[in-house]
Amino acid sequence: MTLPFQEPSESLYYKGRGAQLNPKNKFLAQCYAKEHTEGIDEWWQSDVPTQVLEEHGKTLVNRVDSPDLGMGYSMNPYQGCEHGCIYCYARNTHQFWGYSAGLDFERKIICKMNAPELLKKFLEQKSWVCKPIALSGNTDCYQPLERKMFLTRQLLEVAWQYKQPIAIITKNSLVLRDKYILQQMAKHNLVCVFVSLTTLDEDLRQKMEPRTTTAAQRLRVLKELSDVGVPVGVNVAPMIPGLNDHEMPKMLEKAAENGARSAGYTVVRLNDAVKTIFKDWLYKNFPGKADKVWHMISSMHGGEVNDSQFGRRMRGEGNIADLIRQQYKLHTKRLGMNMDRFEFNTTLFERPKIQLSLF
Repeated sequence: MTLPFQEPSESLYYKGRGAQLNPKNKFLAQCYAKEHTEGIDEWWQSDVPTQVLEEHGKTLVNRVDSPDLGMGYSMNPYQGCEHGCIYCYARNTHQFWGYSAGLDFERKIICKMNAPELLKKFLEQKSWVCKPIALSGNTDCYQPLERKMFLTRQLLEVAWQYKQPIAIITKNSLVLRDKYILQQMAKHNLVCVFVSLTTLDEDLRQKMEPRTTTAAQRLRVLKELSDVGVPVGVNVAPMIPGLNDHEMPKMLEKAAENGARSAGYTVVRLNDAVKTIFKDWLYKNFPGKADKVWHMISSMHGGEVNDSQFGRRMRGEGNIADLIRQQYKLHTKRLGMNMDRFEFNTTLFERPKIQLSLF
């Protein structure tokens, strides 16, 4: 099906949202889907508030098999993400819950209400040999809803109780709310925080990541956490040729100035439903250069816009991917980043003894 790409207008563009479509969930035989922007049904013409969907799951911690991520385990207290990042690969996971990877991903947020209890249960397993756990590897654990739900904070409290090492990945300044507990964990090498930085251009951020915090706020996160002894790094990701790849040197420089001693990057890959959602967004927001950007993305993945091959899918191949890689190596070396590898302390892990009461 060919999508009718159009320039944004008040009647067709959902301001404050990344995705402008609700494509069909491939796992459902029957469902409503918004795949044509010219549809005029009233129920598509206005945005709806974010919905909180409470879930009581059976498990929380997942084993990560991908060698690209550098972390063996992850946990995600939220499914779906209000940040609305248009390129997010995690959009596709929302289909497993029966929703669309488009607008549903941003406005139907599943909260795992018993996440702290599930983490305790996991850590109490006699078979668990302490290894770092990433929080989060899928959706942002400090997305706006965390301000109300406190699930991430409770997970940190459990981790601190057990002396369980945690790696945090976020792009929200809400992480500073938990600065004190992070500082205490950092004293024992039990935590590190990576901040995702995608652009310094505020206009681009508002289009590409509409409900995230500004670049200035993300740099403040690096500075404040670094100042209290929390190891911090930056992910300049994803690099999208023709949109933000030229900003990599400046982003790395700003991150280093604010305390980041390590860095990482990925190139954009548009898997499954994200391909449709991103392309629609690209042609609506950047009609003058959309063709060029699209072709540059495909040039990094062998003529496609996605590559599932481990080791290659995050870095890409071809001339443009090589230029991005060389730029990354040059500037991280210039800034003295990635000189020392952070090592988590796994020797302190212990299961708290339960005190029995006589009454």
